[in-house]
Amino acid sequence: MRELWEQPITSELVYQGPIINVRRDEVELPDGRRSFREVVEHPGAVAILAITDDEQVLLVRQYRHATGEVLWEVPAGKLDMGEDPRACANRELAEETGYRAQSLEPLVSFFTSPGFANELLHVFLATGLKKGVARPEADELLEPVLLPLEMLERMAVAGQVRDAKTLAALCLYRLRR
Repeated sequence: MRELWEQPITSELVYQGPIINVRRDEVELPDGRRSFREVVEHPGAVAILAITDDEQVLLVRQYRHATGEVLWEVPAGKLDMGEDPRACANRELAEETGYRAQSLEPLVSFFTSPGFANELLHVFLATGLKKGVARPEADELLEPVLLPLEMLERMAVAGQVRDAKTLAALCLYRLRR
């Protein structure tokens, strides 16, 4: 497979921000030609599929500026520098919803958009939920909602769930059952 690798030649940081960085890399292709790649650097994130004992799924409704829509999403958040994904999942679940999980099982880790970003998303299944008080960050305006699993599945099939991490988490959960 080495014949598919691209050899980096130069790398230039073109934007540095609090959530992402953007760099422009020049690469040599396997056949010797040169090309450019724009890369969004992201520290990684977690997503939590939280399911109650009676098969209710804990979601958040949140406006996403990039889409101009309010989306149905599983709780999720960015990893802090050096943070363990499991610790981040526990923190984000509690912050966004107030719930705590007795069990947090890794489902999968995947690259969200490998054509231009290095974000690795770690998806967890949270069970044994205990309700608490949500404490979202000051700029996070979201609404926690419990929906029956079957209703969420119908919404997903009908195109009402448009968030990729939520769709992936739901599909992986169903495949593992």
